[in-house]
Amino acid sequence: MDTQKISLLEGREKQVYEKTAGGVEVDIACDKTSLSGSVSQRACVFCGSRVVLYPVADAIHIVHGPIGCAAYTWDIRGAVSSGPELHRLSFSTDLQEMDVIYGGEKKLYKSLIELIDQYQPNAAFIYSTCIIGLIGDDIDAVCKKVAKEKGIPVLPVHSEGFKGTKKDGYKAACMALMKLIGQGSTEGISKYSINILGEFNLAGEAWIIREYYEKMGIEVVATMTGDGRIDDIRRSHGASLNVVQCSGSMTTLAKEMEEKYGIPYIRVSYFGFEDMSKSLYDVAQHFPERPDIMEKAKEIVRDEIRKYYPEMQKFKAALAGKKAAIYVGGAFKTFSLIKALRTIGMSVVLAGSQTGNKQDYKNLKEMCDEGTVIVDDSNPVELSKFVLEKEADLLIGGVKERPIAFKLGVGFCDHNHERKIPLAGFIGMYYFAKEVYESVMSPVWQFAPRKGGAK
Repeated sequence: MDTQKISLLEGREKQVYEKTAGGVEVDIACDKTSLSGSVSQRACVFCGSRVVLYPVADAIHIVHGPIGCAAYTWDIRGAVSSGPELHRLSFSTDLQEMDVIYGGEKKLYKSLIELIDQYQPNAAFIYSTCIIGLIGDDIDAVCKKVAKEKGIPVLPVHSEGFKGTKKDGYKAACMALMKLIGQGSTEGISKYSINILGEFNLAGEAWIIREYYEKMGIEVVATMTGDGRIDDIRRSHGASLNVVQCSGSMTTLAKEMEEKYGIPYIRVSYFGFEDMSKSLYDVAQHFPERPDIMEKAKEIVRDEIRKYYPEMQKFKAALAGKKAAIYVGGAFKTFSLIKALRTIGMSVVLAGSQTGNKQDYKNLKEMCDEGTVIVDDSNPVELSKFVLEKEADLLIGGVKERPIAFKLGVGFCDHNHERKIPLAGFIGMYYFAKEVYESVMSPVWQFAPRKGGAK
């Protein structure tokens, strides 16, 4: 593959930036809809809302629309539950041609009644898809009617795919959660309490994080939405602090809760030794009247790093000088990955996200080394171009980026939805480093020379 022949699509130039010494500083264009024809790696509004709400395990999730929308988003997160698993079931009203002509409200009502009777959920989320926005079904009225009849929250999620970007789906999900928050009793909640926002319990990560905070003496009221429970969400307004991990998806909810209930929030990351440690210290600093909380945080950090540091040095010795390309959903995750890769001796030659804002990209420019390409809302052609040009040894992304890496003959690490091994927390950093080491140093690459490299 001749990378000289791979060019950026017209209209994409302002969303790509290469950091150079003495180069002209420009603002990266972002917060815009994907360019037509770019085959964006970014998902639609509906998918954005679905991935945020999906891990709520004791609710039923009904996709109002054609069967394809439900099939596309079924079980796309490795979100695990410590109890009920209703989220693992994917329900759809399966609209057909006659439903589109005459409307699907009756079908939605009948589906809701049948599913609630059969599964006895604590709530129901109804996702409106593109076709619903076109035919004009009043899902709010249907939800209100069923909620009154069945006595549980039935929450419309206005997530028509064509309405905007994946970030608009996040906002729709947050608005649905706000209808639950404040409906439960806050009796018995400790003054030293938090909600964990933007943690989706992939491979049990929420349990790891919750354990750290509980060892510090902090009560975790609700995790939104990993291993989520409706009753916990309803009483989450009683917490003293919101701790936002996935800033792209949950900052809207944190701001809404701050405005309505006066709960402050902080942004954190649980990836890598540096950011995981900081996330514990930042929470402890919020409760200065309890110095024992900070002391316990320091003890956890000291013990955990002591446990994994020797192995990390072995990985670093082998990986020193290797190069990685990063393309993930949220920019905050990109920051953590850059720091984590530096811990094991690797440099970053491509850094991008689907949902970053101007401040995120400004911070990214400051963090990255010279020669690093920074991209917003990329596509397969661009990713292939930069992975080849920068001679990356590893691509870190999600399920849609995996085929790109394998076709180009480079290692791959899934840092998004589908993974089965936790990458958050101190133990997660060890697993991450081990996976990167095994991927980059695998002997298989001698039999799969780079496209455009040795023949």
